[in-house]
Amino acid sequence: MELGPNTDDWLADTRTSYDTVAASYAELTRHLLDETPEERAVLALFAELVLAQGGGPVVDVGCGTGRITGHLRKLDLDAFGIDLSPGMIDVARRDQPGVRFDLGSMTDLTLADASVTGLVAWYSLIHIPDGAINSVLTHFRRVLRPGGPLLLSFHVGDESKLKTEGYGGHPMKVHVHRRQHDQMIEWLSEAGFAVETHKTLTSAESKLGGIILARRRP
Repeated sequence: MELGPNTDDWLADTRTSYDTVAASYAELTRHLLDETPEERAVLALFAELVLAQGGGPVVDVGCGTGRITGHLRKLDLDAFGIDLSPGMIDVARRDQPGVRFDLGSMTDLTLADASVTGLVAWYSLIHIPDGAINSVLTHFRRVLRPGGPLLLSFHVGDESKLKTEGYGGHPMKVHVHRRQHDQMIEWLSEAGFAVETHKTLTSAESKLGGIILARRRP
């Protein structure tokens, strides 16, 4: 589907913003999983589902500085990361030596069809405008093997706000989109996913966070 005339603008703004904050972002988020037992439990469940499928590659899309990718590897998954920001990728490679991190966009994933057993998008859909969500989820379905698990997390709510600074006060220009579970589930169904479970929680990761675990339909 067409992403609209301003696609390049918001992608460029997102890339530049996270290049700017990459180092401080890594420091400020490094220990969040230590403070979020429910998220660790969900990631562990995701890992069990991947291993039950026989293992195989797992991609962390919008991996940022690689903290979730690294955690997935500690759960015995063959995980690698993709991110739009060269600055974030540089920090990820520094912090997770020996782990694969690729530069790329979830709006145009270059991975081969059915090439990964599992996919995680951990608070990485929050900057994607509504008009681009279907295209992104279609890419997710395309690269996942049939039956492969998809784990999403997002901020729950009904509004979008422009974030002009963050992570140590550095300048940013990104819209943060909050969404409801029913909308996310509808989008997933339209893209060819079957939702298995979803929940809302409050934690160090998000004041009001949503988690959805789904599978790619055959």
